[in-house]
Amino acid sequence: MHNEELWQRYMGEISKVSNLNELQTIKVKFLGKKGEVTLALKNLKDLPPELRPEAGQKINTLKRLIEEDLEKREQELLQRALDEKLSKEAIDVTLPGYSLKLGKLHPLTQVQHRIVEIFTSMGFSVATGPEIEKDYYNFEALNLPKDHPARDMQDSFYITEEVLLRTHTSPVQVRVMEKYAPNLPIKIISPGKVYRRDDDATHSPMFAQCEGLAVDRNIRFSDLKGVLLTFIKELFGPKTKMRLRPSYFPFTEPSAEVDISCVICGGLGCKVCKGSGWLEILGAGMVHPRVLEMAGYDSSMVTGFAFGMGLERIAMLLYGIDDLRLFYDNDIRFLQMF
Repeated sequence: MHNEELWQRYMGEISKVSNLNELQTIKVKFLGKKGEVTLALKNLKDLPPELRPEAGQKINTLKRLIEEDLEKREQELLQRALDEKLSKEAIDVTLPGYSLKLGKLHPLTQVQHRIVEIFTSMGFSVATGPEIEKDYYNFEALNLPKDHPARDMQDSFYITEEVLLRTHTSPVQVRVMEKYAPNLPIKIISPGKVYRRDDDATHSPMFAQCEGLAVDRNIRFSDLKGVLLTFIKELFGPKTKMRLRPSYFPFTEPSAEVDISCVICGGLGCKVCKGSGWLEILGAGMVHPRVLEMAGYDSSMVTGFAFGMGLERIAMLLYGIDDLRLFYDNDIRFLQMF
């Protein structure tokens, strides 16, 4: 086939191309390994030697023309496809935009962050520990031997006889004291999840606590009172009052329940505080000498105080919530309120 005939054949077929797939088919047909132009180049060997240079020049010129034309048509088809896509996906810039709803921290997380912020401003650092705990750290090192009746108040999830899901974050305090004894001072808070076999409107099998510990020479009960009063006024407002009631905890002596003036009625008496004007929020006391001794401190030289609170209890008072289970129902309507 002469070059002119080959060119006319190419032009006849390329004129029918309407998309990139058809263009690729034409490209393979004329320039592929078995394409017509490629075969014409291979057939040069059959010509007399004196005719090969001129024939080779002509077929190479034809090949270059076809390549240039294919490239030009490919760019045209690409532009056409882009124009069609833009036309179909056109955006009306006069329409209002789509606003993205930003997520929020869970209310319990917000409360925890606020509590941590207050205590770290008073020089406390944050300590954490394992949620799967040894019985020794969860009970025995806190002056709760295996036959102690106070264990009945903490119905626990045991994995083995010596391993359980921690029932409070107090084991963190023991671990920190063991790690740093006899160095002083120690001032920590330990927020985290704890587990007990409770489940009703005011209890959950999993809940959050934040406990605090300070150990040093000459720490007094008045230091504990000052720290808690500062915390309460920062969290609930400067007009909030505090009172301490004698209580019992195996790991502190003396011990106290800490109440605040009702955040609903301001201490006047209402349904929330059952007419008393006071709401219990946490327990506290001076670290029991036996706990200090087991952790490696000389209780004749060192004293300390400790306190603990449930974050759900604090959040319920701050936000006026009457059912603890709302925090764990994952109801988006409830969570969006915070």
